[in-house]
Amino acid sequence: MPEPSHVVVVNTTPIIALALISQLDLLRQLYGEVVIPPAVQAEVLAGRPTGVGVAELGAADWIRPVPLPDPGRADLLSDLDRGEAEAIALAQELNAELLIMDERLARRHAERLGLTLTGVLGVLLRAKQQGLVPLVKPLIEQLRQGGFWLSDALVVEILLAFLARQRKLAEGRRLLRAMPQRAAKRRYSRRTDTARRHDDYLYGEAG
Repeated sequence: MPEPSHVVVVNTTPIIALALISQLDLLRQLYGEVVIPPAVQAEVLAGRPTGVGVAELGAADWIRPVPLPDPGRADLLSDLDRGEAEAIALAQELNAELLIMDERLARRHAERLGLTLTGVLGVLLRAKQQGLVPLVKPLIEQLRQGGFWLSDALVVEILLAFLARQRKLAEGRRLLRAMPQRAAKRRYSRRTDTARRHDDYLYGEAG
């Protein structure tokens, strides 16, 4: 399997959700340039003239629309809406390092295809970890007030998974310090590959 590229693909919902709470620029701060397929661009812009995310997308020159090399790949995901299907297809085509997506069914398809995932809460948690936002809880409340459904159980599940992943990464760093360099690199690579395969909706390796 080829190595992942340093490409981050974003679906419609994360763009709208982060724009809703005035945090869309977190994507740029965390990942630099991100890419979207044509259907995602169309779905966001369908909110004209006052829809959330329309002005923000227009001003974000670091969000780059990219046409699908093979539109037929998205056609195979007929049980998803077009934006979700094209986001998954584009992530496959570009061998993306990370796909940012929240919808459960779409995520199941992406996981089956071996794509690395995170979602809106994962972006916020990573931003908190890197000192880009002081607190996550107020942002979660803003999302809820704006109509973005997040149950307490889901928030707790995601937070626990995030913390578990951090422990795994910390253990890997400890092994690197404790083992001969060559052996440590081999073992840590296996551990991080496993973590990617079991990514928990939260925290991709990009950025």
